[in-house]
Formats: sequence, C-alpha cells, structure tokens
Amino acid sequence: MSKNSNKLNTNYFRSIFKALIRNKLFIPIAFLTFLLLINVFINPGFLRISMGSDSNGNNVLIGNLINILSNATELVILAIGMTLVTSASRGQDISVGATVAIVGGVVMRVLCGSETQPAMLHAPIIVAFILGCLAGMACGAFNGLLVAKFKIQPMVATLILFTAGRSIGSMAMGGLKPKAVPSFGYYGNFIPGFPVPTPILITIVVVALTFLVLKKTNLGLYTRAVGINDKASSLNGLNPAMIKFLAFVIMGLCVGIAGFVQSSRVQTVNPYTIVPSIEMDVILAVALGANSLGGGKFNMMGSIIGAYTIQTLTSMLTTLNVNTNAVPVFKAVIIIILVAIQTPIVKSFFSNRVKFSKLAVGDGKERG
Repeated sequence: MSKNSNKLNTNYFRSIFKALIRNKLFIPIAFLTFLLLINVFINPGFLRISMGSDSNGNNVLIGNLINILSNATELVILAIGMTLVTSASRGQDISVGATVAIVGGVVMRVLCGSETQPAMLHAPIIVAFILGCLAGMACGAFNGLLVAKFKIQPMVATLILFTAGRSIGSMAMGGLKPKAVPSFGYYGNFIPGFPVPTPILITIVVVALTFLVLKKTNLGLYTRAVGINDKASSLNGLNPAMIKFLAFVIMGLCVGIAGFVQSSRVQTVNPYTIVPSIEMDVILAVALGANSLGGGKFNMMGSIIGAYTIQTLTSMLTTLNVNTNAVPVFKAVIIIILVAIQTPIVKSFFSNRVKFSKLAVGDGKERG
C-alpha cells in the first residue's frame, strides 16, 4: 500500500507540475521571478519597501519595487490596448510613442495655453485629461479606418503617425515647451498626504476596468473570433471591420491615459524625446505574455506580466550601471532568448526529447 501510495503521490505532483509548465503564464511568471531573484542577488534589499520623503518632503512609500510598479504604468496601459489590436488585426500599432507625444502636446496646450510657464492652469485638469483621451482616440480611429476600411496592413497604416506624430505634437504646443504648475504633477508622482504613487493607482483602475469589460461584454470573444478568421466571423453575424476599428479606438484611449500620466511626471512635454522606442517595448510585452503576434487568442494577464517584466529588466540593467546606449542591446538579447523558448519549434524539440527519454527508460526496464 505504501508503495502504491507513494506512486500515486508522485504521479499527482508530476501531473500538477506538467499542468503548470503547460500554462501560458508559466514562462512569463518564471522569467519575471528569475529577474527579481537576480536583482535580489545583486542587491539583497531590492524588494525592501519603506517610508521615506519625496522631493516635497511628504511621507511616501519608497523602494525599487515601488519604482518598478510606478514606472511601468504607461507600458502596462499601452500593452492592454496593443493586445486587443494584435488579436483583432493580426498586426501591431507602431505609432503609440508618437501618439503619446500628440496627447502630451494637447494636454500641455490646454493647461498652459500659449505661455511657457503659466502662474496658474488655463483649464481644469479633468478637461485636459478628457481632451487628451479624445485626441488619442482620434488617432486610434485614424489608424483603425486605414486598417479596417482600406485594409492596409496595421504596421504600414500606423507608420504614418509613427513618422508624423511627434511633429504634430510639437505643432499642438505651438512649437513651445511649456511647463505646467506643480499641482499637475500629482497624477504622475504623489498626491500630497497619500503615500502610494498615483500612477500605481491609475494602473489598478485601468486593469480592473479592462477585466470587468472583458468579463461583462463579448469584446474579448469577438476580438478573438475576428483575429482567428474574419471571414468566418462575418458569416456568423459579426462585423470584422467594426471590431478592428473599435480595437484601435481602445488603443487610442489607452494612449490618451498613458500620455496624460507621462506628461504629469515632469509637468512638461518634449515631443521628440518623450517615451522613446516605447512602441517596441509594448510589442515585446505582448509577445512575452505568450500572446500570438499573428492575432487570434490573447492572454491579457500575460501582457500585463510582460510589461512588468520589461520594466524589471530595464531596472536591473540600470542597477548594473549598463550604459544607456547599450541597454537596448542587452534587452534585445535577453528577450530574443525568452521569445525563442516560447516558439512551437523549441517546445516541440523539448517535448520530443522528453518522450525519447521516457521510451529509453521503458526499454531499459523491459530488458531488465
């Protein structure tokens, strides 16, 4: 009985382990955990969170983990929109960085008018936020129209704003680089009297609303259906063009929120240097989340974990004093390895090796 019991327990734990490995979130979570362990090895106090003071002398939470959660806000929000765009259109929006510049330009123009350093805001912050989101959604609608109506490949369609977006952002500010009053910085830093960074709170709200919408509506189902086969989905009563268009509009809304947060961090915007190359990090976050870049099925939680993984990797490279110009190289090498591990060819290779080893062990027992 004891031998049979031990065998049953072994098989039970083995089945659980296999189920964990097969889970799409296993590799993203494992890699994020691995990066955190490396950071802890480099700096034993890496995960320590304590109370400290910000630049204004307010008591706030400080620590590397807090910085990662706060700095990843824009990446997480953009990854949510990019996941839907990728799933529905079977392509990516490479204009998100330039569109953030447009949103930032609109926000700063609304708040500062034609002044470079206004003594007071020219409009309520909520008005600037709404107009910034509308500007982002207008850019998303433009991209969506090209993809859904004119059937242009997403990467080609979004190349237009990728090229012209930052100049449009500069034009929106009248060629100026205004700086808003310090109160605008609360949304990208800390609200006085509240110890948790505001971007973290914004991330929680956006993520919660995203999962609520996916749970209470058919958006996720329709997006997957169109991404897998738009002709078949059309025969089943769906409107593939409208769903693709909606995905890009939602992407624009995410850009609007991210652009507002980014503008608030330093209370100003330089359209030509704001969030450089963030579009590549966003696409990588979606890929790291075990999502297919060819469209169809998606895992929103995987994209969010992928975004935090990218930010943790960036933080680790900064901790190691890697030259800023060399960071993309190290990031690219590590991410290529991780993405390659998740490809069907590599998975099939290791699966065949495991099967071969089991057969070899079985043959050995039979001969014995």
